[in-house]
Amino acid sequence: MNDDVLTLVIAVVAAVIGAALGWIARTQLWKRKLLRKQAFFGLPDNSESLLVVSRDAGGPELAVLRHDMFALLELSAIVKDCGANAQIVAHDAAQQGFGERTEFCVGNPASNRRMSAHLHSLLPGVHVNTDPAEAGPERGAFQIGTERHRAEPGKSEYVILARLTADLGAAARPVFLFCGQRAITNQAATRYLARHHERLARKYGAGAFVLLLKVVNSQAYGPDVVELVGDVTRIARTPLPVVEKKSSHRAT
Repeated sequence: MNDDVLTLVIAVVAAVIGAALGWIARTQLWKRKLLRKQAFFGLPDNSESLLVVSRDAGGPELAVLRHDMFALLELSAIVKDCGANAQIVAHDAAQQGFGERTEFCVGNPASNRRMSAHLHSLLPGVHVNTDPAEAGPERGAFQIGTERHRAEPGKSEYVILARLTADLGAAARPVFLFCGQRAITNQAATRYLARHHERLARKYGAGAFVLLLKVVNSQAYGPDVVELVGDVTRIARTPLPVVEKKSSHRAT
């Protein structure tokens, strides 16, 4: 074997070894990234999850609002990427606790009983005006602590994105809440989570968080333009003060 052939063989072997090492490095990087994603969402391989959604009015069948369906598609992609399985359940059929399976709950408490229960149990500092007789900007308004957030339909609307866990130890699966003032804001929150889950995982790890998001000009931009108003975790988990109504007495 002359020197030219030997040099060629060495170059080929080096290229093969380099390609193999690069492939191994990329595979390990992908696995670490996947494990971090699975840990954040509580979705190890072949695990089960629940997608809880409101029923659209009009019949006994499980009909879902168009934007809520888009939200479910966003969440289904996350579940699939984690190698897990998802079951879609109507809000009035999900009569079970939480912590055993990851749950994604989508909807407003006015139309989603499960969301109403979660807010009452897990976020006592949040009140959503669900009074059907309420008209104007107060309808659907969020009360978070002392701050009130009113919707301007199509222009400025709010949605709560939360990751919470039951007090069941390290094995507890999280529940994710997407509680918006309109269905399009629910979709905006799921899209925000899909885009920013890595940053949220770096900041919060496997801990709880409650974020208030604002969807800007949805009538023109749909669910794509979302601003982070703030982290309201502490306030949302602190019960609202009880306001006592003063009774008036007429002098006799």
